[in-house]
Amino acid sequence: MTKGANAVDKKNAVKKLKHLIEQINYHNYRYYVLDDPIISDYEYDQLMNELMEMETAFPELATEDSPTKRVGAPPLDEFKKVKHLVPMISLADAFDKDEALEFDERIARMLGSNEDRVYCAEPKIDGLSAALLYENGKLIRGATRGDGTEGEEVTVNIRTIKMVPLRLLNKTQYSLPLRFEARGEVYMTKNDFKNLNEIRQNNGEPLFANPRNAAAGSIRQLDSQITASRKLKMFFWGAGALEKTEMKSQWKLLQALKAWGFRINPLIKLCRNIHEVLDYYEHIMEQRDDLDYEIDGIVVKVNSLLLQDELGNTTRAPRWAIAYKFPARQVTTKINDIIIQVGRTGTLTPVAVLEPVAIGGVTVSRATLHNMDEIERKDIRIGDCVLVERAGDVIPEVVKSIAEKRTGNEQVFVMPEQCPVCSAAVIKEGAVHRCTNISCPAQVKESILHFVQRSAMNIDGLGEKIVEQFLKNAIIKDVADIYSIKKDDIVKLERFAEKSATNIIAAIEASKKPPLEKFLFALGIRQVGIHMARVLARQFGSLEKLQTANEEKLLGIKEIGTETAKAIKAFFREEKNENVIKKLLDSGIEIREEKREREPSILSGKIFVFTGTLETLSRQEAQEMVENLGAKASLSVSKQTTYVVAGKDAGSKLEKAKTLGVTILSEKEFLTLIGK
Repeated sequence: MTKGANAVDKKNAVKKLKHLIEQINYHNYRYYVLDDPIISDYEYDQLMNELMEMETAFPELATEDSPTKRVGAPPLDEFKKVKHLVPMISLADAFDKDEALEFDERIARMLGSNEDRVYCAEPKIDGLSAALLYENGKLIRGATRGDGTEGEEVTVNIRTIKMVPLRLLNKTQYSLPLRFEARGEVYMTKNDFKNLNEIRQNNGEPLFANPRNAAAGSIRQLDSQITASRKLKMFFWGAGALEKTEMKSQWKLLQALKAWGFRINPLIKLCRNIHEVLDYYEHIMEQRDDLDYEIDGIVVKVNSLLLQDELGNTTRAPRWAIAYKFPARQVTTKINDIIIQVGRTGTLTPVAVLEPVAIGGVTVSRATLHNMDEIERKDIRIGDCVLVERAGDVIPEVVKSIAEKRTGNEQVFVMPEQCPVCSAAVIKEGAVHRCTNISCPAQVKESILHFVQRSAMNIDGLGEKIVEQFLKNAIIKDVADIYSIKKDDIVKLERFAEKSATNIIAAIEASKKPPLEKFLFALGIRQVGIHMARVLARQFGSLEKLQTANEEKLLGIKEIGTETAKAIKAFFREEKNENVIKKLLDSGIEIREEKREREPSILSGKIFVFTGTLETLSRQEAQEMVENLGAKASLSVSKQTTYVVAGKDAGSKLEKAKTLGVTILSEKEFLTLIGK
């Protein structure tokens, strides 16, 4: 008999097991539903270990709803079909404000009332709908949506999801039904999706097109141990069959589900009228890219369950709810051609020239193909019909080709052996093809555009067209020449007035005292982005000390690996780069060096979250300020957050901060705090 079971005989084992399971289920509820654990991971692991020891000692007492059963079961031969207690019909869609208003007006007509309608609104998770049947508080069955009437039983896979309660909490203010069906959305986080695809790529397996496909493929695995390894998550949004309910509204139903142990999305909001729904839509769309899961809109439901019954359903959708969709970010289109762009480091990037298509409210005509290895892995050809994705401000990319739509006229793309800009030889380094000519005009142009950007030297007014004109007219040949430009050089160019020339000269002059980290980033050293430039600036304090550092010294820094160390040393060894740096310093650049030994700051160890639009600072500038003072800037609000700085139109982050009791600062209060 194992240690944990030594003090328990079989007579008392049932009571002990029940108590352990209740404890573990409660702590799962605190961790996954309330996001407010009250014991450490170590203490939780101790409880789980004790339960496993008890079940080993008394295997005949182990139950199917034990928390130890989440690791998976033996593989199934096939999934059984099961009928839903209540059909899982689809939602009607609204794609713009007018259609959302029309939905509200239609409900008003059907109810014969001009009073404001109260709605319950929530993010629409781009996942897989599932129905979970509970009897006497115990999970009996999990099923996919299927055709809405009949789905596939995936109980063993559903059990592996840690957000799913195997046994419900019944000591709450809400009476637990003897039998009911909880419904929700199974999904995979963006980061877990990325990691899964990396593993599949390394194993030579086909990649999932998006997190939804990955979640769907994972929940339908015949081997539930594979499902358990996929780290699926779940939000619950309602109930199918719920007999003799005391709940009168969708909002109350969600509160009851949460009390029983189900994980409810904290962004759900009660809206007093359709105008609050429209505001909520805008706020959620603003938060979309900060969420760790994909959403494709919001779901809007009439809050009153009595009114839901009165409004009823059509054969296809409920009359009392809609899915108010965001503009599409994945569409299909055709590749008309593949061209090559040459970057500032000589990298040749293949770019798909697309049949123009609207994605997320933006017309897209080009999308990156990354490199030749990606083209071959995805089997992308000129003339292919492809799936294209655009997320936030990210450059559109081709997700996959649709081989089923090929006509036979498609052409295989071949990477050129000579640079399309300067005709120099092209070499392959790993997955990257690179132009060997460091004086390639394309490299010069891209290096200048990189140098002048806001995160680097911040020279306002020097956009792509102007830089092209300067290069074409031999006004500049490299980044250092920027500081030799005269107003007369600009005025004589086409479409340049005296005022615009004066503004450019003023912007160039204003950029002459950059902090070390921005200067390092502006130089365009391979492997050195904004974060790495900051690390180097803080570690070395001056440009001279960095220039003379050997690889061993660089490798002694936690964030720097072999490739980065080699790239930094190679950059400073290159004579051409040395000359450019000298020209920059001779032209009047005064680098503000970092103090390596900082005095203790009142912000040391503090965590800031910025939300909404700040009046005098960009979000990036504010984040840099607190990081320079020893604090951390985070994208999400948690109990560990010290301050939330709220600007205009702050959204869900502000609401969460209020809920968690986090200190909220205005922009003025923030600036006072940091002494500005």
